[in-house]
Amino acid sequence: MKLLLSGRALTAAAVAVATLVTGGSAAGAATAPPNHAAAAAPDISIADVKAHLTRLQSIATANGGNRAHGSAGYQASLDYVKAKLDSAGFTTRVQQFTASGRTGYNLIADWPGGDADQVVMAGSHLDSVTSGPGINDNGSGSSAVLETALAVARSGYQPTKHLRFAWWGAEELGLVGSRSYVNSLGAAERAKISGYLNFDMIGSPNPGYFVYDDDPTIEKTFKDYFAGLGIPTEIETEGDGRSDHAPFKNAGVPVGGLFSGADYRKTSAQAAEWGGTVGQPFDPCYHSSCDTTANIDDTALDRNSDAIAHAVWELSQ
Repeated sequence: MKLLLSGRALTAAAVAVATLVTGGSAAGAATAPPNHAAAAAPDISIADVKAHLTRLQSIATANGGNRAHGSAGYQASLDYVKAKLDSAGFTTRVQQFTASGRTGYNLIADWPGGDADQVVMAGSHLDSVTSGPGINDNGSGSSAVLETALAVARSGYQPTKHLRFAWWGAEELGLVGSRSYVNSLGAAERAKISGYLNFDMIGSPNPGYFVYDDDPTIEKTFKDYFAGLGIPTEIETEGDGRSDHAPFKNAGVPVGGLFSGADYRKTSAQAAEWGGTVGQPFDPCYHSSCDTTANIDDTALDRNSDAIAHAVWELSQ
C-alpha cells in the first residue's frame, strides 16, 4: 500500500459474500439463468497461497532484498505470476509504462469466455517498497488473487460475466501502474467493467477485517460472507485513495475490496472483536525489511483468500 502523508482515523469493514442485490450497481446486474443453481466458489488452499509467498520471498532475497518497481526482483515476480497463468490457460499481456525514469509493467490476465461487455476484475499490486520484500504489502494480495485465478482454471468455471485479473506495478510510487491501465482504456471499455475488486495487505500479523464501503453491491457481498463466518467487520478508511482501486473509482468504475490493516494501531474494541494486541499496529513491519514470510497471520490470509474467491464467483454469475 502506498504511503499516506496525511493521517486518517482507521476504521474499517471487511466482509462477505452471499446474495447479490440487483439494481444497486452494475456489479450486481447479471444473475444466473432461471432454474440454474449458482456455482459455489472452491475453498482456496492456504498452503498454496503461502507457497506463492515463499516464492516471492525467495525472489526478493535473490535480488537485493526487495521486489520494487524497476528492479530485477519485480521482473522476476511478474515472470513467476505470468508463467503460472499461462500454464493454466489464461490469455495474458504485459502493459508497459514509465515511472521515476524506469520502465514498469502491469500484468493483465483474461479468462476465456463470459460476456465481454460485463467484466469483473480482481487486482493487487505486485511491487514492494525498496526497503523490504513486501510479503504482506503486497505479496499477500497478489498471491491470493493468483490462487483465485488458478482455482477458476482448475474448476473450469464458466461465468456469465468475463473475468479479468491484474497485477499492478509501481503502486508504491503513487498508483502509477493501475492509473496507466485505466487511462489506456477508452470510455466504452471502462464502462464494460462492472466491478473492480482490490486486495492490498490481507494477511497482517495483528489483523483487522476491513471492507471497502464504495460500491454497495460489492460491499454487501463481502460483508455477508464474513457475517456467515461470525466475523465482525468494519469499514475500511485507512486505505482510502491509497491503493489501486482509486483510479478505477475516479473513472466511475464500481469498486470494492478487503484490507487487514497497516500502521494504524488496534483499539481495545477491535481487539475484543478480532483478538490480537491492543495498541500495536495491524502490521508492525509495514514498509520495513521485516515484511517477510514471518510477517503473516495465516488465519487472516486464509479467510480473506476464501472471501476473494467467493466474491469473484458471486459477482460474475
